[in-house]
Amino acid sequence: MDTTAIDIPALAELGASERPFRPEEAADRARRAAAFVDTAALDRTGPGSYVLLWRNEHSEAWLNTWWESRDTGYHDHQGSCVGVHVIEGTAWQEGLPVGGPRRARRYGPGESFSFPGSGVHRMDHDAGAITIHVYSPPLQAIGHYEIIDGELHRTPGPPDEGSPASPRLLEALKAIGG
Repeated sequence: MDTTAIDIPALAELGASERPFRPEEAADRARRAAAFVDTAALDRTGPGSYVLLWRNEHSEAWLNTWWESRDTGYHDHQGSCVGVHVIEGTAWQEGLPVGGPRRARRYGPGESFSFPGSGVHRMDHDAGAITIHVYSPPLQAIGHYEIIDGELHRTPGPPDEGSPASPRLLEALKAIGG
């Protein structure tokens, strides 16, 4: 991605902190970071991309473009909370339900949310969505969840790769009324 659409030096200042962010602070930083992105100048070809906006000892931020719809599958951030701001399009966020109904929530342009570092969730992005994700502390790994041979499994993955969908887990949740 051509980063001329992003004011990277200003974003580094925005990420400065003496400590890790709480989830709601990460969401606030994601919302504030949106002001430094010229969405009209973004290259809208291909499936989408991920651009690191800043990384320091307490947080990191990513600009994500979703030119094609994409389900992240159920995953965790291995202790890092996340704050997300939707700049354009629509994103859905859903925690992993246990003993209750699924609760997917839709977020549109200008809306933000956060999720704790102890949680497991998935996101589904409609084609054309642009989001900023702030993780605190910086991601060390991502755990991916799926049903394998009838059991829930967590597979660790690197922090800088997209997480795969969880089709069998999602189907199992739908089958039990979710």
